[in-house]
Amino acid sequence: MSTEFHTIGLMGRTLDPLISDTVHSIARYLREHGRIVLFEDSIALGPEDGDTRCLPAEDLVRAVDMVIAVGGDGTMLHASRPAAEVGVPLLGVNRGRLGFLADVTPDRMLEMLEQILSGQYFAEERQMLHATLENEQGVIEAVALNDVCLQRWDTGRMLDFETWIDGRYVNTHGGDGLVVATATGSTGYALSCGGPILQPDMNAVVMAPICPHTLSDRPIVVSGDTHIVIRLLERPDTRAHVTCDGLTLGPVQPGKQVTIVKAERRVTLLHPKGYDYYRILRSKLHWGRSSMLRSRPED
Repeated sequence: MSTEFHTIGLMGRTLDPLISDTVHSIARYLREHGRIVLFEDSIALGPEDGDTRCLPAEDLVRAVDMVIAVGGDGTMLHASRPAAEVGVPLLGVNRGRLGFLADVTPDRMLEMLEQILSGQYFAEERQMLHATLENEQGVIEAVALNDVCLQRWDTGRMLDFETWIDGRYVNTHGGDGLVVATATGSTGYALSCGGPILQPDMNAVVMAPICPHTLSDRPIVVSGDTHIVIRLLERPDTRAHVTCDGLTLGPVQPGKQVTIVKAERRVTLLHPKGYDYYRILRSKLHWGRSSMLRSRPED
């Protein structure tokens, strides 16, 4: 076997027995094949783990050659930020629901691991977003693999906000907020807002209004190199916050703004041999599945 990935970090929320069993099966397999295994400190160790080192995610990624995230796409998003920061590749084993990002299935994970450890894999770089929020606490920054969202917060009233692209005014919106998504995130929250699916290697961003007050306020696709500003306007009982990949970045006050640009760093995802993005779409979105149409054999 190739020694390219000698030290491997495992990440996952092992309160779920399915995830815990999968994590420890992978750890056992890796040790049997001469790899050093490190765990994120959120993982509960078992008696078979001995003196295995547990580290916070930010330290774990600096000590390994590859990270394996076990869980759903939320676990992949959690792992993507520290992995991108240091440039360590990321592999996802799906124990969640849809699994657009974590595309290795549990029933084939050991077979796929053997391929990847032997150097048979496809490495893919994914664009991320960098969000800067101005509020009363100062300036807060974060990166996101899927999306940055402005959302109404703790109120039933809609928001009024403006959008600007590269210094040019675009529109004044009324509604529940706005999703700004990468091509990777186009199959997430933006999709539920009526946005299009983008091929993941596209240098593009989707701007999808959330429950817009005006039905003509539609999602648009812009270059991934654009400089996007969202400015919250004054409205009675206006309360809004910004999230990055579902994690709260902070509240937004009227007159303050969110700036979104392409992040300097990208995350590298590892896929097994034969990876096909469109096969994943057919599988997850059940394209062509009906009593009248048969799925392709490989699906």
